[in-house]
Amino acid sequence: MRAELAAGKGVGYLEDGTKIVASASVCATGVEYRRLGLPNEERLLGAGVYYGAGASEGPFTKGEDVYIVGGGNSAGQAAMHMAQFARRIFIVIRGDSLKETLSRYLLERIQAAPNIEVLTHTEVVALHGDKRLESITLADRRKGERREAGTRWLFVCIGGIPHTDWADAVGVVRDEAGYLVTGPDLSSAEKWRARWPLDRAPFYLETSVPGVFAAGDVRHGSVKRVASAVAKAPWRWRSCTVI
Repeated sequence: MRAELAAGKGVGYLEDGTKIVASASVCATGVEYRRLGLPNEERLLGAGVYYGAGASEGPFTKGEDVYIVGGGNSAGQAAMHMAQFARRIFIVIRGDSLKETLSRYLLERIQAAPNIEVLTHTEVVALHGDKRLESITLADRRKGERREAGTRWLFVCIGGIPHTDWADAVGVVRDEAGYLVTGPDLSSAEKWRARWPLDRAPFYLETSVPGVFAAGDVRHGSVKRVASAVAKAPWRWRSCTVI
């Protein structure tokens, strides 16, 4: 797909040559969970391997060992949810510590939890199990050692990948992680100024291409929580969150 601006209208061309003319378009292509890229990962998805984690999973882990991959706030929050039920929780990270990636309040809670252990310089390199996850292989990147750990619960909390592969061809500015930069955030993007053809500044949700807007998880700086979307619904609507 490619796009251009003509007579104040956005003109888009699809791969089959179809031409679409519109005053505005909205990109809401979202993101997908970042994966480990391991054999058996797809097969064991939902059967011991999960992307993200919430409080609802906690009771099912009662008395068991849980492994969480990731060092961000989502991983830290997952660990605290599970800590009330699981026997032991292991947070697997490649770095030295959680200090640089975790909010201070979460870091303090994790350090105080007696059943949470942080495995630094470590990564999951293999998944084992037939109908359900039975164990994982952990690799210590410093020591060059590998060991197998029995577990039925592996939560992967390593962020997402936005569906924006098309953006460069269209001329839409992305951030380093691939999210679409919009509105006020464009002021810090150097390449935006050379591409912007209008006298006015971009609107709040407008990308670097006039008339092309971004909404939802695909946008840089968006709060990726369903509660945020519900809160933004007009007051005259009745919003329901299904979980």
